[in-house]
Amino acid sequence: MGKSLVQQRRGKGTSTFRAPSHRYRGAIKYIPPNLMGGQTLVGKVVEILHDPGRSAPVARVKFANGMNKLIIAPEGILVGEEVAIGPNAPVKRGNSLPLAMIPEGSYVYDIEGSPGDGGKYVRAGGTYALIVSREKDKVIVQLPSGELKQFNPTCRATIGVVAGGGRLEKPIVKAGKAYHIMRARNRFWPKPRGVKMNAVNHPHGGKEHHIGRPSTVSRRAPPGRKVGHIAARRTGRRK
Repeated sequence: MGKSLVQQRRGKGTSTFRAPSHRYRGAIKYIPPNLMGGQTLVGKVVEILHDPGRSAPVARVKFANGMNKLIIAPEGILVGEEVAIGPNAPVKRGNSLPLAMIPEGSYVYDIEGSPGDGGKYVRAGGTYALIVSREKDKVIVQLPSGELKQFNPTCRATIGVVAGGGRLEKPIVKAGKAYHIMRARNRFWPKPRGVKMNAVNHPHGGKEHHIGRPSTVSRRAPPGRKVGHIAARRTGRRK
């Protein structure tokens, strides 16, 4: 019996693949709506911090009610600048509002997937989404991938572009630097290809570095066989 696949080991949730919590400055979530009571809170940026576990810097904001929160820093924000969160916040860089209140054509990030979840989409350094259109029951947003996605109008987002862009423009140059980048987030690296393995270790192994069988696999395949093009309708180049 061969070695279990990488995705099987990752699925067990051991510390080998789990992102270490001590490398993060803290959880970055919007203030729950029930704690805000429909009000707009104004705070001041106290400091901007490097977060080893993230690709973007974070800013510590102290609100007027004494609450301290971490936010993903937008591009161009300064220490001492005021930011606001709430339905009546002005449309300004760093402010967080419901999508229904943000004009079309605005750049946003840290979008909630469902109202009150704290922010799920567009959080990586240098990324932004675009408000395409607003309707009564939905807001259409273009994500960094180019996908057009519908959101609930009450989902919150922050105006601006995530800071930390351009980090991939400088070449990594050596494997040691890539090692430290991956280790900060506990990424499995280096990740060998299946065709480079032995037949006992991977379904694509053996056969002199080529798969040797169709790369498509059934949706109902057992976990140790489920690699390659899973339930693919078609493969190969379009002619």
